[in-house]
Amino acid sequence: MANEKKKLWIFLTILATFLWGISGIFAKLLFMLEPRVTPLLLSQIRMIIGGLVLLSLAGLKHERPFHIWKTKKSALTLIAYGLLGIIPVQFCYFMAIKLGDASIATILQFLGPFFIIFYLVIVEHQAPRRIEVLCSLVAFFGVFLLATHGDMTHLAITPAVLFWGLLSAVGGASNTLIPRSLIQKYPSTNITGWGLLVAGVGLCLVHPSFEPFKLTAPIFWLLVAVVVLGTIIPFQLFTNALKYIRPTTASMLDAFEPLAATGGSVILFGLVLSPADLIGSLLVIIAVLGLNWQPKKNRFS
Repeated sequence: MANEKKKLWIFLTILATFLWGISGIFAKLLFMLEPRVTPLLLSQIRMIIGGLVLLSLAGLKHERPFHIWKTKKSALTLIAYGLLGIIPVQFCYFMAIKLGDASIATILQFLGPFFIIFYLVIVEHQAPRRIEVLCSLVAFFGVFLLATHGDMTHLAITPAVLFWGLLSAVGGASNTLIPRSLIQKYPSTNITGWGLLVAGVGLCLVHPSFEPFKLTAPIFWLLVAVVVLGTIIPFQLFTNALKYIRPTTASMLDAFEPLAATGGSVILFGLVLSPADLIGSLLVIIAVLGLNWQPKKNRFS
């Protein structure tokens, strides 16, 4: 039964990362239709609205959403989750795309699992499993091929792109690691809702003003898609999944995000896949499937 539940949450984690990838397509369409909707403004909107919706649902389900703030340790962890986890994994990724391109940003953000393994080794003294190391290398190479089309000339990274891209990778790791202590004590709706709201309010404090834009029907529905399909549902699924799967496994499943984004680009924007794209996709799928294989000797000696 435990193994079946783990498989279910691996599938739901894949669904969450798939929705994140599709929401990137919606965001791209939104930026094309209305340039005044910036990555910062879109992050503020999706975080604040998403957080308020989840907290409202928590209240309706009688999950006592304010109970989490009564403990100092939980409150500080929640603030850290919002500011150090959710903000960099969303906003910093968009900044890397704006200053560079989606290929470089994807490669840099996918370094997140390596930061998780590094943290577990240094802080928690957990030696990585051979399969985690192997799958990390295979999946990273697969995403590299997928994001760059196998062209090494696309790796010209400016210091600014490197800065924001690495911050997004650290955010991917901290977004997985920080809420672990909260997940066993509080409903995931409360954790995700408050995390999003803290992140959104934090961004508003840093940059409270924005250029007004006309809210047409297409822009409205694209915003709804980004908030619901790209924020509320996937964050809720991902946070719940951490109860049943390892942090490194959860982070590695983020590989489905660029796959979804690439598929959406093929359908909506006519992106032509090169042989390197197809090879990269296959490598990522093999790596994700390999994470479920349990070798007899799990640790390095």
